[in-house]
Amino acid sequence: MATVDTTTVPQGVNYFYVRTMLKAARPLLLHTQFAQVKDIPEGNGALIRFRRYSLLAVNTVALTQGVTPTGKSVTVTNVNATVLQYGDYITHTDFLSMTTLDPIATEFAELLGQQAGNSLDQLARDVMAAGTTIQYASTSTARDEVSASMKINRDEIKEAVRTLKGNNAAKLTSMVNPSTGFNTSPIRQAYVGICSEDTEYDLKDDPDWVPVEQYSSQKGIMEGEIGKLDEVRFISTTNAKVFSTSGAGSIDVHGTLILAADYYGISRIAGNALENIITPLGSAGSADPLKQRATQGWKASFVAMRLNENFCVRLEHAVSA
Repeated sequence: MATVDTTTVPQGVNYFYVRTMLKAARPLLLHTQFAQVKDIPEGNGALIRFRRYSLLAVNTVALTQGVTPTGKSVTVTNVNATVLQYGDYITHTDFLSMTTLDPIATEFAELLGQQAGNSLDQLARDVMAAGTTIQYASTSTARDEVSASMKINRDEIKEAVRTLKGNNAAKLTSMVNPSTGFNTSPIRQAYVGICSEDTEYDLKDDPDWVPVEQYSSQKGIMEGEIGKLDEVRFISTTNAKVFSTSGAGSIDVHGTLILAADYYGISRIAGNALENIITPLGSAGSADPLKQRATQGWKASFVAMRLNENFCVRLEHAVSA
């Protein structure tokens, strides 16, 4: 068990320094923002089931007078998942609290909160990026055939949009807003692309690219939104999916996700979605008889699942070096 003490965090004696904490480099966390959110009430187990009905076939045969038609059966697809727990913590000493100049509890809470958000974001990303509707850039037909010249462009985006429309995938009209307790906020209707900063670099070279600052209206812009191409609005994050050394010549292959509505869902145990846990000095009883150690940590219940494989295109492509 690692313990944070005055060796890790110096006391600051005989030093003058700026007490404002330097900000750590942080990715934009957004992979949970376009999900269906269905929480499990506490005390009702850890299993969640999403149910999807297949559309009924059209009926173009006229009724016969006085004759009851056969009717249709309904096809139901269940998507099941089990909510799991995740968490981490920091142990620190009483001597650190007594001698350091820093507000340790506040700073550790900020670090742990960022770690929690980043962890859940990457859990959701990996589920989303494992979808089965895949488009390989240019003439490639597999990931290991994606070469350095096969970059994202307007034609690739148009092809992805055609695929989604052919799958009857609806455009997104809302997103989860964590600042309002995971309620949804309306957004302007569009498919949404989640891309890396390297992909963003290439998109900006496309002659049809419209940067976000040139939108006719600045209302309803999403956090991290960088611009649009065809019918896709893009947001950029360093947490975007990258398949390292998986392409031709061992290049990195970037997996840009083009999302439609209802592609995936997330679930938590209600009231236990995310908890900040502080155990004070001496709370361990005989295991800490001199009240020397305290801990601060987080615990979350979470699961992400794909609901309809046809409602997202994973576009695999190269980026500029």
